[in-house]
Amino acid sequence: MKTSNPERHEFQAEVKQVLDIVVHSLYTDKEIFVRELISNASDASEKLRHTQITEKEIFDADLELEIQVSSNEEAGQITIQDFGIGMTREELIENLGTIAHSGSKAFLNALKESGERNENLIGQFGVGFYSAFMVAEKVEVYTRTWRAEGECLCWSSDGSGAYEIQAAEGERRGTRIVLHLKEEFKEFAKKDRLEGIINNYSAFVQFPIKVAGEALKTVQALWLKNKNDITEEEYKEFYKFQAKAFDEPRFWLHFSADAPLEINTLLFAPTENMEGFGFGRMEPGVALYCRKVLIDSEPKNLLPDWLRFLRGVVDSADLPLNISRESMQDSSLIQKLNKVITKRFLKLLEDKAAKEPETYHDFWNKFGLFLKEGVTTDFTHRDQLLKLLRYESSYTEAGQTTSLADYLSRAPENQKEIFFLSGPTRESIENGPYLEAFKARNIEVLYMLEPVDEFVTNHARSFEEKNFVSADSDEIDLDAIAPETETDKAEALASEDSDALCQFIKEALGEAVSEVKASDRLVGSPAMIVNSDKMMTAQMRKMMKAMQQDGGMMGAEPPSKLQVNPRHPLVKNLAALREHDAGLAKLISHQIYDNARMAAGLIEDPATMLQRNYELMEKLSAR
Repeated sequence: MKTSNPERHEFQAEVKQVLDIVVHSLYTDKEIFVRELISNASDASEKLRHTQITEKEIFDADLELEIQVSSNEEAGQITIQDFGIGMTREELIENLGTIAHSGSKAFLNALKESGERNENLIGQFGVGFYSAFMVAEKVEVYTRTWRAEGECLCWSSDGSGAYEIQAAEGERRGTRIVLHLKEEFKEFAKKDRLEGIINNYSAFVQFPIKVAGEALKTVQALWLKNKNDITEEEYKEFYKFQAKAFDEPRFWLHFSADAPLEINTLLFAPTENMEGFGFGRMEPGVALYCRKVLIDSEPKNLLPDWLRFLRGVVDSADLPLNISRESMQDSSLIQKLNKVITKRFLKLLEDKAAKEPETYHDFWNKFGLFLKEGVTTDFTHRDQLLKLLRYESSYTEAGQTTSLADYLSRAPENQKEIFFLSGPTRESIENGPYLEAFKARNIEVLYMLEPVDEFVTNHARSFEEKNFVSADSDEIDLDAIAPETETDKAEALASEDSDALCQFIKEALGEAVSEVKASDRLVGSPAMIVNSDKMMTAQMRKMMKAMQQDGGMMGAEPPSKLQVNPRHPLVKNLAALREHDAGLAKLISHQIYDNARMAAGLIEDPATMLQRNYELMEKLSAR
């Protein structure tokens, strides 16, 4: 209650202009005012708690340190009250009459000078209070200092450039702020609206918060606790609260660091990949906090985009925020934070892969695509990411995977490449012609079963100085790596007969092929298409065409290189057939070519091949 005539004060020079900036330009979201005022209330309570340690006489010493929020929806009023340190008349003028003067900052400086430290103070810039004028046509501040000889005061202003101070009575220790909302912002006086804003921004403020007398659910800021004092169940419950998730975390990373600045981090890997369920691209899920107050729930650059599946919190008391505390000022510092946090998470994955291979295997099956995305987009962490890649191979059982390092540990001494084959399924790869020569020499081949895999190999180029090479390449010299283990080989066509047949097939196929030659790589298949483009395999070309990524730049499919197996019965029979039935031999040559293209994944429209197949069967059935 006000009890005296008010004293009118003008804001200091240029304050009106600055206040206009605060009200109209500084904050992106109007609801931020709730966060700022509760942060101030928390600071005031923390100051009182510290004062109680050093001072014996505290006014209203029995008051609980809590923050009370109430509203009158009909009148359009919001009241936020703390029972903290309160203010004297001089402090009212100093703290509220001067824009950009921070009582909290002054308090921290005083503690620093005395050799003490308190990281629980939120306010830094002295402008948060004035965010109230974004939504309020008038603000009243009732306050009573902690000092026994203090007085009750009321500060009021409409934000137009002046304020009034007058005596009041009946106030408890602390500060009570009353906002008279503008007509267009009266919806903020709704109880559920206030609760939603507080839960979003101030859920981890250390003092109890009551809205209309009902205590909000309190949540501990686990990231600031010693991880040895936190149970597994507490971690799981925190994850569900912070991520608004229904699943449980797969595992988590909890650490503190002092460089490049002091940070406390708690990251969770979910059990489920929501993108895999078709819910669209996930938004960043690691929130940025400053002293337990939310700064950004979806910071875009705090972590690389390929880690968007992570959920959790990064908190720092030292963040160089902009004056509105809505974003980081120093982009280079964000990049440093990005590197520190990313490297720590990748180290966690390395440890899981080494010590808990089954856990990592399950993680990889759900989130491996994100790590592959990282290889293609994140040069800084590419080397770490490559160590984490897993693929099925000709050495593994179906469903089991191997790392690149383990692959190389099994490679022959003379092997200078990492061989891979792309295909839609393991079965399609193993039933094709390209694996034959490698199996005959016990050379392992990785199976690339996802469309993104070849993008990965193209971006990475190599691992441990071993280049990635597709097993369908025409430049592979397998004999230089290892001899064939098979001793029971069928006799091959004579060299001159083989050359003549290749020339015949080349003439029969015309411009469809650029080359036909005998192959020493084929074992059980009559023919195969080999690839001479180191950057664009047949599978990648097919995928990019389907995605319409080439923009017409690749043009039509280039002529193929066909290799035939001079030891295969079909090829031998074809060599003899061309001497007495050239027409049928040409038809079979076309069919062999089409079959090879099908094995290479190059057949998109089988209609022509089917028609030729019918023609071939018709001729053979007439014999």
